Amino acid sequence: MESGDRYGVAGYGSGGDGTVPPPPSHAPSVGPPPPGASLRAAAAALLNLTGLGLGYALLGRWGRAAVCWAATAVLLWVALPADPDGVPAGVLVGYLLVLVLAAVDGGRIARRSAVGGAWRPGLAVGLGVVLLAVPAGGAVVYGSARDEAREQMLLERLEAGDERVATASGQPFEAAKSEYGKALDVYRALGEDHPGSRAAKLVPDRLKAYYDAVSAPYAKKRHCEAVAPLTYLRTLPDSVDKKVLGELAAWPDTPLAESLYACGVSRLGGAGSSSGGGDGGAELGQLLRTFPESASARRVAPAIDERIKDQVSALKGAEPCTATEALRGLGATASRLPDDSVKKLRADADEGVVDGVYACGVDQFEDGKFGAARTTLTDFARTYKSDGRVRQARNIATAAEIADDRPAAGKRLPPSKRPGGARMELVISNDAPNTVEVLYTGPVTGTVTLRACAGCERYRASEGPRRACKAGGRNYPKARLQLPAGEYHFLYKHGTGATARVDSYSSGTRVQPGYTYTSCTYVIERSPFDLDLPLLPDPIQPVVSPWGAGSSR
Repeated sequence: MESGDRYGVAGYGSGGDGTVPPPPSHAPSVGPPPPGASLRAAAAALLNLTGLGLGYALLGRWGRAAVCWAATAVLLWVALPADPDGVPAGVLVGYLLVLVLAAVDGGRIARRSAVGGAWRPGLAVGLGVVLLAVPAGGAVVYGSARDEAREQMLLERLEAGDERVATASGQPFEAAKSEYGKALDVYRALGEDHPGSRAAKLVPDRLKAYYDAVSAPYAKKRHCEAVAPLTYLRTLPDSVDKKVLGELAAWPDTPLAESLYACGVSRLGGAGSSSGGGDGGAELGQLLRTFPESASARRVAPAIDERIKDQVSALKGAEPCTATEALRGLGATASRLPDDSVKKLRADADEGVVDGVYACGVDQFEDGKFGAARTTLTDFARTYKSDGRVRQARNIATAAEIADDRPAAGKRLPPSKRPGGARMELVISNDAPNTVEVLYTGPVTGTVTLRACAGCERYRASEGPRRACKAGGRNYPKARLQLPAGEYHFLYKHGTGATARVDSYSSGTRVQPGYTYTSCTYVIERSPFDLDLPLLPDPIQPVVSPWGAGSSR
């Protein structure tokens, strides 16, 4: 029982002075409720449900009204400003429980107590019903504010994704791929998890900008650089709902096919051909496997065919060696591609390589690269034995070997045809204890090998010119050459039986009609103590006599 409650009696009496005492302010706690109690109880309950404690205020229960005000204040402090997640469920349940208890308690008190003043219970009920619109309207307004806060939060996420795209667009794709992935996660979440939001409605435009940023190298015609980002974009439908991507889901196919073609063709015949990388094969192979029916795929065979023809024509130009390497690369690339119409182009490239190797060797000789020319043309003669140019390739290789030691021998290519007219005999004798290979070039080019001279010895320097090839009764190994008139260059190469200090020797002379020529090769020993000669660890050095008309030394 409240301290303000008082016990009363059923009847009223007058005081000693004849006055009538006022009615009690509260209904008695026992006995039947006062008239209109139900309506008063409803009014108090409704007024307390508003969260404003008005039911307690009408009943004069200010302490309890203050509790209602405090609960509402706490709710407002927690709820405002509106948060995207709304009011925590525990706070909301607790507040509703306070309102329900206040309504039940207010109704109970109003039912048992007479309310002072001249207020009308019916009017109070109407006021309670009207004031219930306050928390209901507040809930609606708060819900709207919460929804707007959620929209702003989603728009901020969208903006964060845009910033990632802007940052990534200024970097190479591989370095920016992680940032692009994070931005895509934002767009995907907005489009799939919040499809009705304002942010989600902006996602299609953002995805268009995203695709433009990732595929920027393609727009700038940097096709090799565009392959990786376009390949990445083509995989996005595997992780993003196609409804979110819309027409963008299939967009990368054509640009990727075009980039693979353009990049691959630009690398055809490149330096990476022999190793299988950087020659266009990877890009063109990917094109033919991924988009075999595309317009770009149909252009591959004609492009390689045209490139082969261009390089075959280039064999007659200033850089036949470069063109030959390009043809090798084109052939290797064509043979690896998954298309029969392309594979058969390997034969055209290989045919061009045969001409290219020969042309390269000739060009190297004419440029004074005699060592390279010898290697190239020797390989040509060894590899293409049935080719009609093998004999001339060997002659040029021989001349190149002589010219490598005697540059004058490389002033002109050996004639491709043997000259006619009279021939002069050159007899070369070997007075050395080792084999000797003699290379010569001039109007004719060739080689001969002289076997080692049995019983022959090295001579002292003073003895060589006087005694070489003049021992009576000795059968010196000989070679007889029939040479047309002209200028000749010779290279004597000491072979089996020679020490490491016996080097090759070159010389030259002019063969004139009406003469017979002889030459003798021998080896001398020089004392390491001769003051006019350099001191060598091995005293054995080659000395090959020059040869002249009608003489032998």
